[in-house]
Amino acid sequence: MKKYFMLQIFSLLVSFMLLACGGNSSDVLVEESAIKINVGTEPKTIDPTLNSSVDGSIYIAHAFEGLTTKGKDGKITYGVAESWDISDDGLTYTFKIRSNAKWSDGKPVTANDFVYTWQRAVDPMTASEYSYQLAPIKNATAITEGSMPIETLGVRAIDERTLEVNLGAPTAYFLELTAFTTYYPVRQDIIEAHGDKWSLKPETYIGNGPFKMVERSVDDKIVMAKNEHYWAIDEILPTQLVFVLMQNENASVAGIKEGSLHFAASPPPQDIPALIEEGLVQVHPYLGTYYYALNFTNETLSDSRVRKALNLAIDRTYIVEQVSKGGELPADGFVPSGVNDVTGDFRENGDEYYSVDPADYEANVAMAKVLMAEAGYPDGAGFPVLEFKTNPTTVHTSIFEAVQQMWKENLGIDVTMSQEEWAVFQQTRDDKNFVFARHGWIGDYNDPMTFIDVFVSDSPQNNGGYSNAKFDELIQTAKMSGDQNVRMNAMHEAENMLLDEVGLIPLYFYTQPLLVDPKLKGVVFDVLGAHKFHYSYIEE
Repeated sequence: MKKYFMLQIFSLLVSFMLLACGGNSSDVLVEESAIKINVGTEPKTIDPTLNSSVDGSIYIAHAFEGLTTKGKDGKITYGVAESWDISDDGLTYTFKIRSNAKWSDGKPVTANDFVYTWQRAVDPMTASEYSYQLAPIKNATAITEGSMPIETLGVRAIDERTLEVNLGAPTAYFLELTAFTTYYPVRQDIIEAHGDKWSLKPETYIGNGPFKMVERSVDDKIVMAKNEHYWAIDEILPTQLVFVLMQNENASVAGIKEGSLHFAASPPPQDIPALIEEGLVQVHPYLGTYYYALNFTNETLSDSRVRKALNLAIDRTYIVEQVSKGGELPADGFVPSGVNDVTGDFRENGDEYYSVDPADYEANVAMAKVLMAEAGYPDGAGFPVLEFKTNPTTVHTSIFEAVQQMWKENLGIDVTMSQEEWAVFQQTRDDKNFVFARHGWIGDYNDPMTFIDVFVSDSPQNNGGYSNAKFDELIQTAKMSGDQNVRMNAMHEAENMLLDEVGLIPLYFYTQPLLVDPKLKGVVFDVLGAHKFHYSYIEE
């Protein structure tokens, strides 16, 4: 096995060296000055309307741009829109599109492009997992549910450069939403001509962002070059970005050390402390929560006592200190630290649903044993062997192995692990074809809603199938009210309900340990994970 592993590493290193030297088999020559990036394996999709993953959003954010975007300071600024007006009641937004906003083939970006894109996103025939992100727009939810035609969506092109958007209720974070990938424009003529395959080839992957795709090699790489038609092309520094598609933490470290990679998203957890000391890992804030999804259709997990016992029997402090090692915080709720409340931090203002203090762990385990006995499984007797699913990444498998041991020692139960490649695993979760599954949620904007509404009954992101009518009502109240106090109170109450019923098992609040070549400068690190390489360069 050791020999086989070393051969794998050698093969990957050879591939990196060929890549760095331009020795790929395509017609596109990889430039010596190219920024070489690894944020994951082959993505499930890079269609802005259909994407639901962080790695996918990074590729998309370099090839597309929304009405708004995030500046170098992380704040919302002008993107395709050069200006906007908001009505006094907060219900009507009027965006003026730049006259020099163009697609990568030179055609102008128009207001109708956004009308088409947003109607496509809410169309139930499209089946976009993120259709609910457009819920603030008038009639969006009714259209997605199939009770209204897509033409009734509250968006219209007044002229080619003027887009009017009508909301169903004031939405404090709407401008942040327009900077999110689901809101990015796509081309109607391209999609109608090429269907679902439009994003697989450079000649049809037409975007309006600072870069354009010049090579798409499945399971290998995505190469992007400067888009000469981008309205702010003079601000873009790299002439070429190479996204290397793989998931091998040790090969990523080797690539950073020998110069064939400049950035990688997944350092080996056990090596993070040493890599920080070497100056090869930087730890950045990350607005997200790592958790285990529970399938509520499973008979065993349908018992809330079992779910509570499994939750209490996990030593989260051990996991972050001895396994993940990235400076994460043990999760005592779902909404992570760093999310805005009316005043202060939503997590700090919220309840603690169980203690993550190591001093209380013994008491947590004692309560878990009582609950399992009440559920009919004293010391694990009669408990079925359940299966946990994940994608094959060291951190995920290592965390599960630690949890598996905790459940065995404390509750007397056995759980097995099954691993699937990333794209397959995402579909497995979407299809609810699991009992337990590794999961994580990174915010799409800075508001508790981006976390809480994942668990409404009809959310496509609610992979475990948690459902509570009262919870759904609270979320609807928060969505329809323009009063921040009413909104936040409703979301606090909803989170209380979700955690009291153990709708999920939170493990920790994320940080972002990232492998970064010390010579790589100018990266815009994003707390939501959509890092930008627009202004990056290699310092000689």
